[in-house]
Amino acid sequence: MTEHNDYSWSIDDAEELYGVKRWGAGYFSIGENGNIKIAPNHRLPDVTIDMKEVVDEIIAEGIQLPAVIRFHDILRSQVEILNETFQQTIEQADYQGKYTGVFPIKVNQMREVVEEIIDAGEPYNYGLEAGSKPELMAVMAYNENPEALTILNGYKDEDYLTLALLGRNLQRKMIIVIEKYSELEMLIPLARKYNVEPMIGLRSKMMVKSTGKWSGSSGDRAKFGLSIAEILNIVERLRQEDMLHCAKLLHFHIGSQLSDIRKIKEAVSEGARLYAKLVQMGVPLEYLDIGGGLGIDYDGTSSTTDSSRNYSTDEYVADVVWGVKQVCDLEKVPHPNLVSESGRAITAHHSCVVTNIVGEVKPSSVDYDISPEDGEHILVSNMRELVSAEELHPQERYNDAASNKASAYEAFKFGILSLPEMAKIDTMYWQILSDIHADLDKDSYIIQELEELEDMLASQYLCNFSIFQSAADTWAIGQVLPIVPISRLEEQPQVRCSIADITCDSDGKLSKYIEGTEISDNIPMHTLKKGEEYHVGMFLTGAYQDVMGDMHNLFGRLTEVHVYCHDDEPGDFYIEEVVPGTSAEKVLETMQYNTDFMAKTVKKSIDRQVRKGSLAPREGVRWTDFYEKCLAGSTYLKV
Repeated sequence: MTEHNDYSWSIDDAEELYGVKRWGAGYFSIGENGNIKIAPNHRLPDVTIDMKEVVDEIIAEGIQLPAVIRFHDILRSQVEILNETFQQTIEQADYQGKYTGVFPIKVNQMREVVEEIIDAGEPYNYGLEAGSKPELMAVMAYNENPEALTILNGYKDEDYLTLALLGRNLQRKMIIVIEKYSELEMLIPLARKYNVEPMIGLRSKMMVKSTGKWSGSSGDRAKFGLSIAEILNIVERLRQEDMLHCAKLLHFHIGSQLSDIRKIKEAVSEGARLYAKLVQMGVPLEYLDIGGGLGIDYDGTSSTTDSSRNYSTDEYVADVVWGVKQVCDLEKVPHPNLVSESGRAITAHHSCVVTNIVGEVKPSSVDYDISPEDGEHILVSNMRELVSAEELHPQERYNDAASNKASAYEAFKFGILSLPEMAKIDTMYWQILSDIHADLDKDSYIIQELEELEDMLASQYLCNFSIFQSAADTWAIGQVLPIVPISRLEEQPQVRCSIADITCDSDGKLSKYIEGTEISDNIPMHTLKKGEEYHVGMFLTGAYQDVMGDMHNLFGRLTEVHVYCHDDEPGDFYIEEVVPGTSAEKVLETMQYNTDFMAKTVKKSIDRQVRKGSLAPREGVRWTDFYEKCLAGSTYLKV
């Protein structure tokens, strides 16, 4: 981190450090007052919301943090931007097909999210994608637009296929994507049994292989899809059954969060070529589904790192439209209607987690008396000499301190050093490291061996949330998410720290942070002020993180706050809905606990103490009420 004097720190410095505009996609920035600012409606860029005002209103309404804050206007904006970009590019390219995209609800199955997307997508006939039987049941109820597609992916049984045929009876454009030959074997007799003509899609395994965390979903070893030989066998079988006219769509997918536009171009070229060759064989395909993968620039570097992308949405759409057009024109086949299953790009920005810092853990925060005593051990005296040895070269001083501490540890194990002596050595050791680090900040050079000091001296800020519930990908696959204070950004942050959650698990922490254009092991934050809450936002959590969390340590879902912008409201926003988080009672019942039995058991124990005279009757009633109140309350800390 570049050091600044307080008088020179500016909003531009904060922007450089946290990169809000780089990952904010036009929705997030830092206001002149140092607060995070949101412009959720892409058509009204001047209508902005102060995030601190939102949090202040949440707290004033008695809503307990942590909370998920959803800006539903961002959802609508992303749906509109994607659809209109495709429409404009299709018109510019004189492309003869249409764009009929779908939202894959696995990315965020929350009802409110799906409803908002369906409503925003209605003018564009924007549909839904399901990848499981429960998801299909959901999309059947919510995607009622007869012109919108419903794409059915994933492995299927007879019930799944029968539900899809019901959808066809309801005059829905439900396309059953065949993932393996046996699904067609099930579908054909079911279609005849119910006298329903299905719409069939074929999913191809692509020869082009993507890169990054999800590269395993592409290539010859992909979990889903058909080889070219399998596709040709299915085409022949459909001919034999007089059902070839049911084949409507070719689908491919090379991975989620595609960071490199070159891989997208390769996949589009390969997919379009396969489409053209099938059409030339007489397969009456109407749709080419390019799958998902439209990435998000999580780290703001516009690069090919796993957490970024080296292209814009405009470039992505142009490469799809022009790429398919070029191949189809060369092969002299009609342009297909284009389908994409962009989920991450639609939902990531609209949701964030806001939590409060409940404590700080410092490696060297103990105030212990290190005064010399007669007859103290030589190891204690040696460490004390190093405390004042400012004339020593920093590296020599550090090496001596580390060596002395290691010797003290061995001496303590053999009973040579007392507890107070060990406490003094430990206190002085951290004091020396802090002094060395402060001197290095003033010098124009950094010694390579001492760079680790910054990490060693970093604090841990304890955040009132669970990584496993609200940011599962950061723990599971090392996903990077932006972490930014929501206010005080006009002040220079003075504390390097990492973020730890309140779970009783050593993995309950964030290990990677966006700092400028680099990824760091910790992040600068502001000094905590006594009696003043410090709120931190974790952004871009709307894709997967909202729905993938588990209940490790029995921490439940967070309270959700749905915010809409409105320029006639104070602060240009209003809270439309609050969805309470999962109570302790509900979490326990999910894990098969009988909370009525638990409450009765605790009450009986309290009553026994009352009868024995250990508790007064009124006190017993208060304890009983308190236990039941905790069952009904939040699983998170109330601070």
